[in-house]
Formats: sequence, structure tokens, C-alpha cells
Amino acid sequence: MARTNTIFEGVATALITPMTENGVNYEQFGRLIDWQIESGIDALVIAGTTGEGSTLSDAEHKECITFAVERAAHRVPIIAGTGSNDTAYGKQLTKFASDAGADACLIVTSYYNKATQKGLVKLFSEYASVSNVPIIAYNVPSRTGLNIEPSTYVELAKIDKVGAIKEANGNISKIVETFAKVGDQLDIYSGNDDQIVPFLSMGSKGVISVLSNVLPAETREMCTRFWNGDTAGAAALQCKYSELIAALFCEVNPIPVKEALAMMGYCDPIIRSPLYRMEDANLQRLRNAMLDLGIIQ
Repeated sequence: MARTNTIFEGVATALITPMTENGVNYEQFGRLIDWQIESGIDALVIAGTTGEGSTLSDAEHKECITFAVERAAHRVPIIAGTGSNDTAYGKQLTKFASDAGADACLIVTSYYNKATQKGLVKLFSEYASVSNVPIIAYNVPSRTGLNIEPSTYVELAKIDKVGAIKEANGNISKIVETFAKVGDQLDIYSGNDDQIVPFLSMGSKGVISVLSNVLPAETREMCTRFWNGDTAGAAALQCKYSELIAALFCEVNPIPVKEALAMMGYCDPIIRSPLYRMEDANLQRLRNAMLDLGIIQ
């Protein structure tokens, strides 16, 4: 069995980082954190991919983690995005987050300077050596060009502190193989909103979600229905939100979700280069999906 306690069950929102032209908008950030928690979300991921962690300055990254820990005030677990393609920096950030009160760290595989499968085992061992909290290994080949193979998860499960997986490889066959090999040793979360119910059917603990930025209570309801035995009801919600999910990923995340939250009045649609504002046709698609669901008027 896993040697770390389950971090959360249900939905962790991969929260955006609201920006000004000069930095982080902490007033909007605090409002978002409170709304998410009040809406029944189970955990929050701070400064991950959706939070633009890779373009936050070191000071901003640390300030966002500290701010979220203090604002959440133990109402839900705070999961800090601390992975990097520079392992030395990633380890320093992981130690900071675990010392600052984060409940777990989400660590993406190395990107650009890619590790081998054996190298990944060494990489996560290095992160585990500096963390006082559980680690979620994040697999997202579409961004990193690197996939964690199911056999590698078997080795990762042996590492103290590695207690969970955020799996976003999109390959159902590989996902099933991963559940078969380590589903009783590591908690497995969907990293793709279009696969929440399929993951739950395999025994997933839930999802680390972009969709829940916009629909926190509704995304949680998908899990609740499934765990209450209403499989058809959970599947119906997966289908109901399928066009919105597609629209939220029709351009690189988090471009669309920031536009969506701006339309809802929660933030300004400011995003950092090399990401830019949404193209008009895609923005209209997103607006239409939100109108159809009654999210905006």
C-alpha cells in the first residue's frame, strides 16, 4: 500500500494565477480561493501549469504558495506546483513549499532536457529527499515530450513520499495498465477533464481539474454521483460539459480558462508571454459554450 496518506478525494482545482500588468493580483487571487472552497472543492493546486508557474518569478512563485496556504487556512489541502526542468531549482522550491505549509507538491517530469525512465526514478528520489510532504508525480507528455511508463510507476511507488500520480497522457490503454500495476500502491488522479468518469471507473481518487476553475461545484458533483452509485448520472455530467471542456482546451491552457473567468468577473484576462490572448473564433466558441450552460448571460 502507499506509504503516504491520501491527499484528497474528489476535485482539486488547478487554479489560475490572476495577473496585473506588473505582477500577481492578490485581491482577485484571494477571492478565487474563497469561492472555490465555498463551492465545495476538495483541494487547490497553486502555481501549476494552469497557474503559469513556469513564468512566475521566483519571488512570485513563493509568494503565491505562501498566500494560498494562509488564505486557505487549512480549509482544504494546498498542493504546490514545484517541478522544473532545472532539478536544483525545483528541489529548492519543493523544500520551500513543504516548509511553508503546503500539504503536498505536484512535480512534473523534466521537460525539454528530458530524463530517461531510469532517470525519472532518480529525479523523483531527489525531490523526495527534500520534501516533508507527499509528492504527486505529474505526467503530461503533450507538454514535456516525455511519458512515464507504467513499469516506471512501479519503481516510483517504492520511493518514500511519492504517494500519487496526476496522469494526463490521454492513452486509456496505458492508464488501465498503470491502474493494474500500481492502483493499490499510488493514488491516481485524472489530469484530463474529458476523462474524469473513465478514471473513476478504474478506481481513481478524483481529478486535478481545469474545468473546476469555472464549475467547481458541478465538477465535484460528477465525482459525488459516481461514488454514490449513480454511474449514469456521472456520465451524463461528463457529456453535458464536454463542449465546454473542449472549448477550454481549444487553445493552450490556461489561455481559455482565464478568458472564461474574466467573463465571469473573477479576474482580468491577462496572461504572460509566450501565451497571448485568445483568437476571436475560439473566444466565441468558449462564450457560446458558457452561454449554453447558463454560466454567463
